[in-house]
Amino acid sequence: MNPPLDDPASPDKDAPLREDIRLLGRILGDTLRDQEGDDAFELIESIRRTAVRFHRDEDADARHELEATLNAVTDHDAILVVRAFSYFSQLMNIAEDQHHNRRRRAHLLAGSPPQEGTVGRALARLREAGVGPERIAAFFRDALIAPVLTAHPTEVQRQSILDRQLEIARLVAERSRDGLAPFEQAENEEAMRRAVLTLWQTRMLRLVRLNVEDEIDNGLAYFRSTFLTELPRLYAEIEDALAAAGHASAGALPRFLFIGSWIGGDRDGNPFVTADKLRHAAREHSALAFDFLLGETHKLGSELSLATRLVDVTPELTRLAEASHDTAPSRADELYRRALIGIYARLTATARAHGHTVIARFPLGDAAPYDSAQAFIDDLDVMIGSLRRHGSAPVARGRIRSLRCAATVFGFHLAPIDLRQHSGVHEQVVAELLARAGGAEYGTLDESARRALLAQELAGARLLSSPFAQYSETVKSELAILRAAAEVQE
Repeated sequence: MNPPLDDPASPDKDAPLREDIRLLGRILGDTLRDQEGDDAFELIESIRRTAVRFHRDEDADARHELEATLNAVTDHDAILVVRAFSYFSQLMNIAEDQHHNRRRRAHLLAGSPPQEGTVGRALARLREAGVGPERIAAFFRDALIAPVLTAHPTEVQRQSILDRQLEIARLVAERSRDGLAPFEQAENEEAMRRAVLTLWQTRMLRLVRLNVEDEIDNGLAYFRSTFLTELPRLYAEIEDALAAAGHASAGALPRFLFIGSWIGGDRDGNPFVTADKLRHAAREHSALAFDFLLGETHKLGSELSLATRLVDVTPELTRLAEASHDTAPSRADELYRRALIGIYARLTATARAHGHTVIARFPLGDAAPYDSAQAFIDDLDVMIGSLRRHGSAPVARGRIRSLRCAATVFGFHLAPIDLRQHSGVHEQVVAELLARAGGAEYGTLDESARRALLAQELAGARLLSSPFAQYSETVKSELAILRAAAEVQE
């Protein structure tokens, strides 16, 4: 009996990928024919077939045919060709991404050795190199990995296009699973056709340039769709791999990987990034962080229905539940739920203290806000410790672990906002401040003299700015940014 096509031992492991590509290509072709007519479809098919001959067979005649065809197309047809091949490339990328996921899943199901690029393979290589648990633990204590979002890539990708791509990816993944009934396969293909049709009828490019608020919203979309859920999942994968490898100290990882952002703080070449825009970015970041933490806390409350008639909770958990002031008779013995009601109330109060409006779910009663994200994490740790104590470690590795990790990684602020400005602007500002304060001509000094002067000023107590002095718009703008940053930190 031959192995299934998605089996690691299959002689034709890429057959499912070709099947997905054929399906997506056929749906796009059908959409093109229905929307633009047979002539447009035949033109693009002719270009595709000729391009394949040229690329695959290195056929010189095919190259000349391709050049002649493309040189002869009208402006209208040229746009159709560009859109058709752009969407075809997007669909093929989706198919390839899903195939990589499928192959990884096949290897996991088959119990294959860890593949390159996986956490398991990285740990295996460390073990082969004789790197011990203490060095690995030290790495995570000291490591700092912070990819940073910039405005430029998010400007190009429209959220509407991204949403449809994610929908198509979900549908392709759904088809990969065994057990779809014929009517489910038909529903899946119909949903895919709707998504491709919507994609074809959606503008690829923006008609107007994004403003700073739009750039901030676009950046936040990546946190909503990916980072808030996937980073905790990655942390959990690493924690579980360390535990499986026998690292006795394996537990909750410190915050070594997080996402930063320049959006709302990058002023280099963008005069529209002002102090108010920085405040707006920080406020929107924080609002999203609280929205996620509150939503997950609420979901956790619906899951942790454990009753003290059946489990023995710790005294710390009991105190946490009693502090919630939840007196509902129906929850008298559900101490985890009572504790989460109190935690939710405190989290709501914290969000409001940060200036956010919480309207999705009102808390049961008033509570004091948390003074830090760590205090929120400490309450979650009380619950996790109690769950482990009475044999519910699998529950402790579920949503509550992901919530704890999200609070560790994102805190109440979501992401650090990097402030960027051209060094020439900083030089201008420092020179003007020193000049107004009666200092040296900063612009005429060499590098060593500048460093000495700056060190002297930093070590001294005098203020270089005064509310009674007149400054240029550049200096006023830069000082406003720094003051706004201080407010955000506070």
